[in-house]
Amino acid sequence: MNSGVTRRQFVRASAATLAATALSSSRVLGANERVRVGFIGVGNRGGQLIEALRPHKDAEIVALCDVYEPHLQKWAQECGSSARVFRDFRRMLDLRDLDAVFVATPDHWHAIQTINACDAEKDVYVEKPLSMTVREGRRMVEAARRSGRVVQVGVQRRASRMFSDLAVVIRNGVVGKVTVARAYRITNMFPSGIGRLADTEPPDNLDWDMWLGPRPRRPFRANIAPYKFRWWDAYSSQLGNWGVHYFDLLRWLLDEEAPASVSCHGGRFAVDDDRTIPDTLHATYEFASGRLLLFGQYEASGTSPFARNAEVELRGTLGTVFATTSSYEILPETAGQFGDPKPLPEATTVRADEGDLTVAHIRDFLDCVKSRQRPRADVEVGHRSTTFSHLGNIALALEARVEWDAKRERFTRPDEANRLLHYEYRKPWRLG
Repeated sequence: MNSGVTRRQFVRASAATLAATALSSSRVLGANERVRVGFIGVGNRGGQLIEALRPHKDAEIVALCDVYEPHLQKWAQECGSSARVFRDFRRMLDLRDLDAVFVATPDHWHAIQTINACDAEKDVYVEKPLSMTVREGRRMVEAARRSGRVVQVGVQRRASRMFSDLAVVIRNGVVGKVTVARAYRITNMFPSGIGRLADTEPPDNLDWDMWLGPRPRRPFRANIAPYKFRWWDAYSSQLGNWGVHYFDLLRWLLDEEAPASVSCHGGRFAVDDDRTIPDTLHATYEFASGRLLLFGQYEASGTSPFARNAEVELRGTLGTVFATTSSYEILPETAGQFGDPKPLPEATTVRADEGDLTVAHIRDFLDCVKSRQRPRADVEVGHRSTTFSHLGNIALALEARVEWDAKRERFTRPDEANRLLHYEYRKPWRLG
């Protein structure tokens, strides 16, 4: 597709692509073969994933899909004539010459598209958060297992060798027992945030009904799509968008699967916009092992809450860890009240230059497509981490402390919380 393509030419090319599709089939790839991939969703994150795929010469982009024509045209021009274009992901999944797909659509689409891709015998790299509900996440795990597909979730910190080493350091007791871990989403969106806008007719180049998918029909508003859906609870949340990165990292470092109880407080306290999620939020996760994980969403204040440069903090009885994606520092503890002073150990700083972790994470996915091994951030890993965001959102909605049975994936109390484990899809969409 050249830069002078017209809308009519674009639609005609799409129709020709549909006519060329056939039933899917899977193949076993040799170590030196190219993985033929498609992208469902080529907006903000989808475009970033396309760029992160470029260094991998054993991957070839053969298909692109989006409901917003400007995004689709942009990346069709970037990827060249070998990449076929689609407006409906189901038609793309019919392709025979497609081995794997990247799902980078809004959160409410991840479950349907991942399950459909697994059933079409395609491996999947799906962006975080994995799902919109706990039930969706479990069904996605089940779809991957019954189909034997590789499903990698886009929590790219799992690709870090430094964090892998730090997990061993913490589990070996170097900082003692960690009783508190903290992370935050920090940005000052005061005063106007995503703005206040009126409902309008959707633009001609956006398939608004398809964008809404399983969610209830509603009028278009320009501060929902194509990107600002992150601040609307029907389509996303910041517990899901940013929180999942840190929930995944911290539970990995601490070797935790799930919290036993959760409470969450917050609201729209300062930012005057159309959002339906808080501008200020604090969630507390308590583990049966005896520790707390704290996550704060501060969108009305941008000052760092940490004493050191850090994304996460882990406070142990013998030392505190401050970590970013490129380094970590361990500050040793000193004797406190009634304690016996001892010689102070040296502080420890470790630095790592691992490059772009998304590039490394995609490398792991492509390798597993060929080897048929489970990736570092397998769908079960992503499901357990994403569940943290769901539990926090449910506790916030109910204004209650909720208690969680991770084995049964149900609330033990209050029972009313269990009705929020899923929602009713708009027809004709259904959870596979």
